[in-house]
Amino acid sequence: MKIKNVTIAGGGTLGSQIAWQTAFHGFKVTVYDAFDKGIEGSKSFHKQFAELFLKTRGTRQAEINQTFSRLSYTTDLKEAVKDADIVSESIPENIEIKKDFYSKLANVAPEKTIFTTNSSTTLPSEYSKETGRPAKFLALHFANGIWDANVGEVMMHPDTDPVIFDLVVEFAREIGMVPILIHKEQNGYVLNSLLVPLLSAAVNLLVNGVSDVESIDKTWMISAGTKMGPFGTMDTIGMQTIYNIDILWGEKLGDQSMLDRAAYIKKNYIDKGKMGLSAGEGFYKYPNPTYQNDDFLK
Repeated sequence: MKIKNVTIAGGGTLGSQIAWQTAFHGFKVTVYDAFDKGIEGSKSFHKQFAELFLKTRGTRQAEINQTFSRLSYTTDLKEAVKDADIVSESIPENIEIKKDFYSKLANVAPEKTIFTTNSSTTLPSEYSKETGRPAKFLALHFANGIWDANVGEVMMHPDTDPVIFDLVVEFAREIGMVPILIHKEQNGYVLNSLLVPLLSAAVNLLVNGVSDVESIDKTWMISAGTKMGPFGTMDTIGMQTIYNIDILWGEKLGDQSMLDRAAYIKKNYIDKGKMGLSAGEGFYKYPNPTYQNDDFLK
């Protein structure tokens, strides 16, 4: 089987990045979102990515035009997957929402279609039955800012066909990712198993009044030699995802500190429309966050 036609389910920050990256590497891509607002948001992201690629990545206008020619958008799920060889799902991190989505997807997708989840917190086996094709279902997880942090974590569940696993590994490589092979289900994969404790520790320092956003970020950026700190990273990920992760694991593990972090994020950021980079404000204001200033680390 040769993957040619790709459907991206979810037009948010990361779903839009996956769609752009995939189309840029020559695949025909359909972006599906259940809401017109999501489609319009994805189109807006793609205009931003085009400017970014032209200004910072040495991309030619002809390549940008070709990328746009490979992109289409729809709110009709049946239409979105009618020719799909593979679906990449980036919908909210909620088990029941995912179960409902995959049940509907299973009814309209061709038999050939491989299903992949980009979930950062759930395990494929938790909703593999709803896919109607557990052997053709697995995780393909991307980091935010996927053309720079170009790891593609490919994680099978117990019923994934090894042949399908290998196909998805090769697909990840073909769209410019470095495949990270995960042979056993692990919450958080490799990346978030390392990243989430860092982000959680940063928010705890803030919630408990130990330090402030900029001081915490400066500490990490200087010590670890990174381009952004944990709060800049969370702005890129988006507040809703950060909130959803803390709620999911706080309830699952009975961890009050995670629920407290979620409540803090909701009250101080989500309820005020400070959703992160995509909204123009989160812990920092965009497009010129202070952590990008030349004197930030001085």
